[in-house]
Amino acid sequence: MVRMRKLALIGASALALVGVSAVAVSQTPLGARAAETYRMLELFGDVLTVVERAYVVETEPKMLIEAALDGMLNALDPHSNYLNAEDFQRLNERSTGAYSGVGLEITSENGLVRVISPMDGGPAARAGVHPGDIITAINGESATGLTVAQVSERLRGEAGQTVTVTFLREGEEPRDIVITREIIRVPSVRSNMEGEFGYIRIATFNENTGRELVEAVNSLRAENPAMRGVVLDLRNNGGGLLGAAIAVSDAFLERGEIVSQRGRRPQDVARYNATAGDILEGLPLVVLINYGSASASEIVAGALNDHERATIVGLTSFGKGSVQTVMPLRNGQDGALSITTARYYTPSGASIQKIGIEPDLEVARSRREAELVARPTFIYSEAAFSNALDASIGAERRGPHTPAEQPPEDYPEDGDYQLARALDVLRAGGDLSRLSRPPVQVAETEAEPAE
Repeated sequence: MVRMRKLALIGASALALVGVSAVAVSQTPLGARAAETYRMLELFGDVLTVVERAYVVETEPKMLIEAALDGMLNALDPHSNYLNAEDFQRLNERSTGAYSGVGLEITSENGLVRVISPMDGGPAARAGVHPGDIITAINGESATGLTVAQVSERLRGEAGQTVTVTFLREGEEPRDIVITREIIRVPSVRSNMEGEFGYIRIATFNENTGRELVEAVNSLRAENPAMRGVVLDLRNNGGGLLGAAIAVSDAFLERGEIVSQRGRRPQDVARYNATAGDILEGLPLVVLINYGSASASEIVAGALNDHERATIVGLTSFGKGSVQTVMPLRNGQDGALSITTARYYTPSGASIQKIGIEPDLEVARSRREAELVARPTFIYSEAAFSNALDASIGAERRGPHTPAEQPPEDYPEDGDYQLARALDVLRAGGDLSRLSRPPVQVAETEAEPAE
């Protein structure tokens, strides 16, 4: 009876995976691999049957199987996961820029869920949540061991309801933050003038980003015909849609490759190229990045830097250079797989994965941030994930070190030294050789290894 139940559980899907008869399976190396796959699927059926019959309380098979699917994909790399039907629907909502929650981009490793970035103007950002914070509990219940989807589900809820989230920040005691959920409609793009220069902030890359960027630039230029350059701020932007990243890059480039993605086989290569037309018509451009800039942000920074269209200022980006393809199952009725299918490469052929984009001018926003990134224990990067996909080109991310520049001691703690230096670069016409020396320049040194 158990045997019949087990076979019913794995059923025709196992046979389809194998795709060969038992006789053929044993005769070739490929067949041997398929036979092993079939054997392990039988093992899965055995284990599920034992859990259902012997576990101390009654279990829900659907929950167990979904957890197994998610665990299988999480074992591949930090960004592959299974989305049930509800999670898939939420993913679609996020890509349109509107949903109810606290406004966090999160990821997970080894049972810990970490903040990639709080969304600009969202409840979490206003409550003081920072990139790199670890979520340890939600409403008093431990978040250890929960998947990203499970944490997201607990953080979401009706607008107006509160949720108490416990965050752990490096070097500090855990703290509880009460956050009121709201409809997150954070505009992807906002802009203003900083003296004679335009400032454009992109908080996330969604389906509206390209259009909003064009509107922002046109508005700035119409109101300020003498505008001398633009700062494009991608700090703490955790990424989003590839198409949006391509649209933003294309807006500033006249020609050439923007990004390529290369998959498992040599023929699995896709290249995306710019079309004629620079919306700034050659005005100097500076891109601000930091360790919270990931994925789509890194594509934009890498493309503009490789084409020498922009100067990159700030700190080395996160290093998330892998491509996730969302594959709906039964048109989304059974959810979807979000699975890594390729790596991103900048136009020069450099890999973003685990390495990130290094700035032309390395600057810390504050003295506290300079101390943070110099610590040997600083782990806020893709390279810190134990199961991160490798870079494929043999290069490695630079280790913890003291940033080349940081604010002077009397600089306001709430000041933005990175933005100040970005504006200095624009005043120099984007030419770093003409850049005025900062009040304090710290010698660049590698951090001592941990004992």
